[in-house]
Amino acid sequence: MKLLILLAMLTSCAAHPQNLLGKMFTFPQETSTAHVRLTTSRQNLNAVTVCLRSFTDLKRDHSLFSLATPSKSNDFLIFKTSTSDKFDLCARDVSASFYGLEFKQNTWHSICATWDATSGLTQLWLDGKPSSRKLTSPGPIKGPIIIVLGQEQDSHGGHFDIKQSFVGMTSDVYMWDYVLSPCDIQNYVDDRNFPAGNVLNWKELSFQITGKVLIEEKQKMCW
Repeated sequence: MKLLILLAMLTSCAAHPQNLLGKMFTFPQETSTAHVRLTTSRQNLNAVTVCLRSFTDLKRDHSLFSLATPSKSNDFLIFKTSTSDKFDLCARDVSASFYGLEFKQNTWHSICATWDATSGLTQLWLDGKPSSRKLTSPGPIKGPIIIVLGQEQDSHGGHFDIKQSFVGMTSDVYMWDYVLSPCDIQNYVDDRNFPAGNVLNWKELSFQITGKVLIEEKQKMCW
């Protein structure tokens, strides 16, 4: 009975922002429906930094962070491809590919992505190591914004593909409306003092869970 109550709670909207410090979202199975929608009051962005931690054994394509607007389904997307060392970042529906990043399965990784609307330049940081800076699309992101974890939006809030779904654990999701400095990114990786996310803050997160996604204590290794 307790499990049924828990699952019912997890399919409802979070009435108030929650502090998820020390917690993680667990996506336990491949599905075309289960996801977490993150809520923000910010609807216009001239720059973006997103940081999150991810743990998975997937070898196929999967979405790590999907932000869509009515005009652009990939207004900001962090996407891990089936190629072991390749990530794709999309900004305003324009994609850039990043190679040579050491991504291991069954390991917690810290992933940060930045983008600036003036230049269109984007960059990926994996476990504190930066990629080359590459060009996507300039110009601001204009809402209404829908942000999804666990699925990749092929339309505004929907059209999920089971073969792009995320299976694993996600934690410590933050988003800023500016490009975070390399020192602040390193502080995030090291879990030291870094600026609170002013678009999304893991310690004050508003969200809605659909389907079988669990909130669990983040697993820590014992030495």
